[in-house]
Amino acid sequence: MRIFTIAFREIKLGMRNSWTYSFLILLTIFILAVLLLQSGVPSTGEYTDITGAMMNITLYLLPLITLLLGGISTVNEKEDGHWNLLTTYNLSPYHFLVGKWLGLAVILLAILSFSFGFAGLLTTLFGNSLSIHTLVFFWGFSTILAMIYLGISISIGAFSKNRWQSLMVGIGVWFFTIILWPLLLISILSFLPYPWIKPILEISTFLNPAEFVRIFSMMHMGAGSVFGPEYNHWVTWVESSFGLSIFAILIFIWIGVTITIGAVVWERMSRNG
Repeated sequence: MRIFTIAFREIKLGMRNSWTYSFLILLTIFILAVLLLQSGVPSTGEYTDITGAMMNITLYLLPLITLLLGGISTVNEKEDGHWNLLTTYNLSPYHFLVGKWLGLAVILLAILSFSFGFAGLLTTLFGNSLSIHTLVFFWGFSTILAMIYLGISISIGAFSKNRWQSLMVGIGVWFFTIILWPLLLISILSFLPYPWIKPILEISTFLNPAEFVRIFSMMHMGAGSVFGPEYNHWVTWVESSFGLSIFAILIFIWIGVTITIGAVVWERMSRNG
């Protein structure tokens, strides 16, 4: 019950936060712009110019804002003294961070639902119809991406001492996983023997949540051929009957591990003063 109490408290605070509505407006504008300014690039199966553009913008925009929003929200609890008050109720850091994750997850889910729904409605009114299947798919893609990075952001906020540190670390994580990762991976693989490339490429994909979600989503939409023969057996398990189950388990592992790490760090820092 304490977890849900923290979650409800977080929802109330989030609804009063100007960052929440700034995020909503920004995301809605970007999604609407992509749907209205589609370029007509040739498609591969269900993977069209619209889905490709939406995926790229989502990958650049959503993790960054989620990292900043979750990290600052978490570190604020220490800076404003709220955590010291909550400790009087014998609340563990783990239960507190899980409740915070649930509350912020509800807020992000509401923002994403409104943004995609509103943008989809406007594009339909303007005559640029988008299939419900594609819209729902990208809503799910964005939701999963946001939930993973929300767990990472809470972990960042747990060990950050102030808002500035949380901001810098969040931007650093975003830059590394979204911008620097492909360049770094290509540079490293170019120095390795050919037999090592495939296993290291697969392991590295699981280590980067953004890359893992992107590759799985593209394969699920029938565009797995663009990744080359190194990912042939990925296409097999992604399109199998247990593909979604494996994907969901890995996502929950990512979220659980990041929140647990944040709780352990938070507890140690509390003990050390």
